Amino acid sequence: MRDLRASAHTQLLPSPEIGWFRSVSLLCGDLLGLGLAWHLAAKLNESFQPLPSKFIQWEFLGMPSLFWGFALATILLLSSQGFYSSTSQCQNYVKQAQAISTVYLASLVVNYFYDPKLDAPRSLFFSAWFASIGCVFILRLVMILGLHQLAIARPPILVFIIAPHSRISDLTKSIQRRSGYRVVGSTPSDQAYLPETIAKIIKLNTQEVLAECLPETYLASDLYWQLRNAQINLRLAPSSLAMLHRRGAPEIFAGMPTIKISSQFLGIWEYRCKRLLDFLGALAGIILLAPLFIAVAIAIKISSPGSVFFSQERIGLNGKVFRMWKFRSMCLDASDRQAELEKLNESKDGVMFKIKRDPRIIPIGHLIRRLSIDELPQLFNVLTGQMSLVGPRPLPIRDVARFEDWHHIRHLVLPGITGLWQISGRSDLETIDDAARLDLHYIDHWSLNLDLAILVETISIVLFGKGAY
Repeated sequence: MRDLRASAHTQLLPSPEIGWFRSVSLLCGDLLGLGLAWHLAAKLNESFQPLPSKFIQWEFLGMPSLFWGFALATILLLSSQGFYSSTSQCQNYVKQAQAISTVYLASLVVNYFYDPKLDAPRSLFFSAWFASIGCVFILRLVMILGLHQLAIARPPILVFIIAPHSRISDLTKSIQRRSGYRVVGSTPSDQAYLPETIAKIIKLNTQEVLAECLPETYLASDLYWQLRNAQINLRLAPSSLAMLHRRGAPEIFAGMPTIKISSQFLGIWEYRCKRLLDFLGALAGIILLAPLFIAVAIAIKISSPGSVFFSQERIGLNGKVFRMWKFRSMCLDASDRQAELEKLNESKDGVMFKIKRDPRIIPIGHLIRRLSIDELPQLFNVLTGQMSLVGPRPLPIRDVARFEDWHHIRHLVLPGITGLWQISGRSDLETIDDAARLDLHYIDHWSLNLDLAILVETISIVLFGKGAY
């Protein structure tokens, strides 16, 4: 009998999950960014400390051989870490900067062992290093924002669902509402281990399997290895709060399989850096967007008499009430009229209040809500420390009063202007459970890079108005 780990499928270069077009585009963008960085560094240093001729063996496309060595090493390292194949990794900007830095620092070691007397101009080295990080980051950001809107950049991912009978319909609807995914089949959880199930998954050219409530561990392990050998991704959906995915590494402890979650040496500084970026980002946003603030204020005044701003009590950190500010997009008596509109609430569980065609919205309100311009005054809340740029959205007292106990975990962190809600469906989320799971995932997996990825994705969603009304 063949070993469980032995694959019958051999493919030298597996297809990237983000699509070949997107993969090649990102690679070309990174290469262009590296070239632009070296060109800028050379221009800055040509009258100060240009690159000595002994570093130039040959030139290609106007760039010295040294550049092509750095570029090749950088592209290979980024490729090995999944920056051109993995959906989650291609937006890991912090790790990308670490990879570029690794190449530059490694070059110092290589240079020392090759010829200790060969000394590259320090100003040129450091300017090329930091310019590479900046240019690659900016170009990758632009590429992702552009490619995100092109269907050719990412063909629909074919998904197969394994879940209890009662959950298959809901999971199918949830996936098919999102562009970029298509459900090709499903089967009940108790049939996950059958050979017919694996054969069906492979026959349908499935790219990812979403599984919920799998059977016993050995059956789940068997499924995992068969899918891995067929080069099909497996996604496990937690079926209870106890299964929340937390950061950790599998480790044997006292003869027991465990997940070790180690304390991070720089963890406290990472959060302080977040708060500093919140303050600087909010301050810069208020200054740069001041003309827009004035224009929106004038438009609101023309559209509807009354106050330009709307403020409402929301629940923030540790359950404390604070006043959140927005540009007014509804009539002055909107709060008083909400009770009579409760019967039109489209939220499945009734906890959150949302109506697609809310009669209280003023004429200009539709535009500023679709572009999320109404949220910009919350930059002042960020500046005063009541909110963060990224975090769980603060909800009104009415909504929080209907929470279950576990929903309140979201109040253990500072609320944000944007968060996983905004990049995972925004108003398309049907229940507070859906939203709370996203909040818990954010809390458990928080990092500066996650905040940055959410901010970048928010820009894309806001520009195209997806999920807002």
